[in-house]
Amino acid sequence: MDILWSPWRYAYIKSNETDAAANGGCIFCDILNNSASDEENFILHRAEFNFVILNIYPYISGHLMVVPDAHLADLDCAAKESTDELMDLTKRCQTVLREVYQPHGFNIGMNLGKAAGAGVAEHYHQHILPRWIGDANFMTVIGETRTIPEDLRTTYEKLKNKFS
Repeated sequence: MDILWSPWRYAYIKSNETDAAANGGCIFCDILNNSASDEENFILHRAEFNFVILNIYPYISGHLMVVPDAHLADLDCAAKESTDELMDLTKRCQTVLREVYQPHGFNIGMNLGKAAGAGVAEHYHQHILPRWIGDANFMTVIGETRTIPEDLRTTYEKLKNKFS
């Protein structure tokens, strides 16, 4: 079995724990209730029970998340209306990403709990990532560096009007 280490993720995970503990809150709840504009928070769409946001620590350009408004750690505790909408928004994200980026495939999923790799374990959320053949190149594997070909503002501008 091969093991690929990703130590750059540790700082992100620890910063979320520290920020949430210091504020007594949750990064997603803070963003949802922040007085800053949706554009400043990279929120692409607000629905009735969930919102779509750019991951500000993306694995790849176009890394989106669907986040429920309700602060819940576990999917099985969520109301059916919320999870139905979450899946509908996930499908919409896939369609938008396919149209804008023409990826070869997608990673779609969620990590529930710290043991499963959740960076924000107290508030479940769905990841949608466009993927291309060869996008995990030597820079990531050997150089421990990700190459993201566009900044978040550019990604936001490309995607925002697709959710209006």
